[in-house]
Amino acid sequence: LSMEGDEEEDYMSDLFLKQDVRPGLPMVRRVKEAIQKEEKQKEANEKNRQKRIKEEEKERRDLVLKSALGNENKGFALLQKMGYKSGQALGKSGEGIVEPIPLNIKTGRSGLGHEELKKRKAEEKLENYRQKLHMKKQANEQAADQFRIRFKTKQEERKMEGDLRKSQRACQQLDMQKDIDVPKETWFWIEPEEENKKDEEDEEDECTSSDLSVSEKLHILTAYLREEHFYCIWCGTTYEDSEDLSSNCPGDSAADHD
Repeated sequence: LSMEGDEEEDYMSDLFLKQDVRPGLPMVRRVKEAIQKEEKQKEANEKNRQKRIKEEEKERRDLVLKSALGNENKGFALLQKMGYKSGQALGKSGEGIVEPIPLNIKTGRSGLGHEELKKRKAEEKLENYRQKLHMKKQANEQAADQFRIRFKTKQEERKMEGDLRKSQRACQQLDMQKDIDVPKETWFWIEPEEENKKDEEDEEDECTSSDLSVSEKLHILTAYLREEHFYCIWCGTTYEDSEDLSSNCPGDSAADHD
């Protein structure tokens, strides 16, 4: 009795009350579902049938292509009349092909030349990629070269600045030994920090720091030291006279002393 009660539907439940009980509607729905199911089955059957047909065609084609030509083939019969034997290469001297030209079956839906176009586009894409890599490599090499040049230039500038300070100290010391209280040019000596501020008149002089580069200052100052004091900053020696300087000093630049 309890089993039968469990199987009976509860007519007061929400599930039962929400059901659409319009006349004929459940029948229409079942018919529609059956039709849709039948159409899907037909489509699946058609696809399977087409697949089987293609597979059978491929099997028959492969079987025919693998089979050697027999005497019933007119072309093969004509070759035999001209002295051809099975397995022999074509040509008078036997240098031709032995196997027939293979048959390439086009199974896709793309047009003629599509594969060549696709291959060409792939090659172009690869070539563009290689060019980009080459250009990137060249850019990296140029950047590295520019960095080395800037680094070398900066090192040379630092070295010249050091030589200039060395020359200024030597000039000040040698001038004071000769009782020269005022330098020939203001920048010939190293100025004290408290005297760094200059008057406007000094800024209008022809040979201020802003007018000359470090290399120009170094060239002028070393020439003054050689002419006035017979001194070479790179040798670190004060010579007796100009003749002694010219005969014993390698030159008037840092490169001559390397």
